[in-house]
Order: sequence, then C-alpha cells, then structure tokens
Amino acid sequence: MPSSNPPTAAGPPKPDPPAAQSDAPKLSGAELKKQKQAEKAARRAQAIQGKQAAAPAIAAPAQSTEAPKGPKVQQQKRRGSTLAARDIPTRSQKAVAAPAPVEPKKEDKTVEFFRHLYKPRMTSIAGASKDVHPAVLALGLQMSNYTICGSCARLVATLQAFKRVIESYTTPPGNSLTRHLTSHVLSPQIEYLASCRPLSISMGNAIRWLKLEISKVDINTPDTTAKADLCEAIDVFIRERVTFADQVIASSAAERIKDGDVILTYAKSSIVQKSLVKAHEDGKKFRVIVVDSRPLHEGKHLAAALADLGIEVKYCLINGLSHNIQDATKVLLGAHAMMSNGRLFSRIGTALVAMEANEADKPVLVLCETIKFTERVALDSIVHNEIAPADELIIPGGALENWADMKKLQLCNPMYDVTPAEYIQMIVTESGNVPPTSVPVLHRLGNESQ
Repeated sequence: MPSSNPPTAAGPPKPDPPAAQSDAPKLSGAELKKQKQAEKAARRAQAIQGKQAAAPAIAAPAQSTEAPKGPKVQQQKRRGSTLAARDIPTRSQKAVAAPAPVEPKKEDKTVEFFRHLYKPRMTSIAGASKDVHPAVLALGLQMSNYTICGSCARLVATLQAFKRVIESYTTPPGNSLTRHLTSHVLSPQIEYLASCRPLSISMGNAIRWLKLEISKVDINTPDTTAKADLCEAIDVFIRERVTFADQVIASSAAERIKDGDVILTYAKSSIVQKSLVKAHEDGKKFRVIVVDSRPLHEGKHLAAALADLGIEVKYCLINGLSHNIQDATKVLLGAHAMMSNGRLFSRIGTALVAMEANEADKPVLVLCETIKFTERVALDSIVHNEIAPADELIIPGGALENWADMKKLQLCNPMYDVTPAEYIQMIVTESGNVPPTSVPVLHRLGNESQ
C-alpha cells in the first residue's frame, strides 16, 4: 500500500524513531559484572566499618571507577567519606609509647696505667659458691674489711680455716682423698678468698705447701687418720714457719737495739712490734717514732700498743717524715714479701721511708720471715700490686666526697710499693741476718726443706 506521505522535492522521507528506545544507555555484560562486583565490595566495606570502628575505611577497588557510578556506589562513597572525616583511631594511628629516658653513661674512673690491677672485691657472701665452708666465708669478709690485715695474720687465719674444712670433709664413694680434696674442696675456698682480697705471697706459699702435703697422703690411709695427719701438719707449719720464726727474729732484732736509740718504723708490722716489745722487756731504754699514712692508719694501733707498755712514742704522718728522720738512729721495716732480686714489697710509703733514711745515712733493717720470700722478680710496683677501692681515700664531708660525679677526676689507691735493694742494709730472718742478695738462696733452702 503506498505511503500516505508522498515524497517531496526536498529529499527522501526520514525514518520514524523507534518507539521502545529508553533514555538510559544499555550496559554490556562485562560492564554489568563490574558494577555488581563494585556494589558487593562496597557492602563488604560497610559491614567491616560497622563491626570495627577502629579499622580504617576501606575504599572501593580500583576497578569500580571504571564502571558507571550507580546510585548505590555513590551513596556508599558518601558514607565512606563521612566516616573517614571523623576522628576514629585506626591501626596506623596507634599511640606510640614514649621511649624510656636514657641515663647518661657513667664516666670510667679507672686509671688506665693500672687497669690490669683492678679487680672487684667481694664484700658479702651473696655471690659465694655453696661449696664454700662457713669458716672461710667469715674469713673472707674479715680480710675484705681489713679486720685481718697483715700478711702473716692472713696466712695463719687461712690455714686455721682450712683445718676446719679438712675436719668436716668426707671422701665421697669411689673417690680418694688425695685427688678429691684439693680439686673439689680446697679450690672453691681459695677462689672465694682471692675474690675478697688478692692472696699474699705468704698465703700462696702456704697453699702450695698444703697441696703438696695432701698429694703425699697414701691412698690406702683411712680418712680419719689422713685428716688428723693433715691437721697436725698444719699446726706444725704454723708453729715453725710463723710462731717460732717470729720469736727468733724478734730476739735477733732486739739485740741490735741499744740504750738511747730512736727507732723509726712505718705503719704497723706485727714482727716489728714484737721486736720492740722484746727489747723493752729486756730493759732497754729507747724511743720510737711511728710514721703513718692514710687511708688505713695502721700506725695508730702500733703507737697505742707501745704507749700502753710505757715506751716513749712519737706519732706523725708521712708528710712529717723528712723532719723526724733526722732524730732516728735506726729504721725497722716490716715486709709483705721479699723478691728474688732483693727488693722489698711492702705497704705503700715504705719505699719513701727507705729512701729518706738512705739520704739521711740511717741504717734500714727489714724484719721478714722466710715464708714471705718468693722467686718472683719485681722492678716496680706496677706489674704486681693490689688496687684498693678508691672510696677508702675519701674523707666524709671533705672536698672529694662527691668525686665520682666530678668529670675527668680519677683516684688510685695502690696498696704496696717496691723498695730498691740498695736502700736496705740487712734482712733479719729466722735463718740469720742476710743481705738482700741472699734472698733467692734462703728461698731455695726453704723449699728444699719441705
């Protein structure tokens, strides 16, 4: 049927628009799939935000921006932006704890020149081994606080404590006293004493002697007999090497003290005290000058003991030595040890006294038991010495009371010094009066006798 609209001269007729065409564009299958994924991710993000208020807002996946933004996606983005705008703590916004204040590093107060001599000194039984005998525990504390101070006093106290250790010892089954006593029983005792104070030369000699005696015990000897023999040997050793030796030395030194003499001595030596007492008991009239020094002030005890006996005593500190040495006629000195090269190892300040006496042309006599002789050679007091705590030098209320807080200030408190052999005229021992050059000979003879 012919069309009702006839063509005109202007051109062909225009087609009519389709009646079912929608205003919104149609989406392809891939685009619909992306849109559904974006909506699903948005709903998941909304659920997480509702359950965990502290969780960060999770943005929609990047691919959602490629799909057309439907009303649900736009609504979810608005909600997400509102939540993000609030001050909600998130994992990334956790409060970080402030670091603890760092204490300033304490200055090292060790004197570098003597660093190798610094050793911590045990002043309590807190860190002691459970194997240490109670008698040795008490002795260690007495040595640490100078209740027992002298070389021979420490030697005698150590051997007496070891006697108690031996008396309470029982050999375990399957062991022998010879092998077990030294390594498992005596060694912890010696280590503890050395941690309280370094062992003296005489203590070292006595400990070596005791170990030798233990090694000589017959393996078949019953424990009771072996322990009794060892205790008897210790008593004999103390009696011969210390008690009788001191008596012989005191008698020999007293013979050299004449009426009218002025004897100068330094600090306190038990053998010097016995010699002066022996000379006083012999009826000789003489005076004593006791030179002392800080921090131990040992000379105070010697001066008080001599004054109680009626001996005229003058007491002064070492800064008055050069003045008082002029009045002396003889100088008597004690010893911590005699070295193999003839040098005297004694309380610090002894070398100064000997040098002043040599300068003033006064004879210097050293009173020393042979148990204090050693094969060691000492050229100075730096290689071998004992460094006491620096706080012992501090006077309460003095200028150095807070010395640990003063920058670049170091205190050193050595215990001993070395006196050259040329300042010593004679060494008085239980084996006779000998020059310093005879020290190694007497030491060798003493070892051979053992």
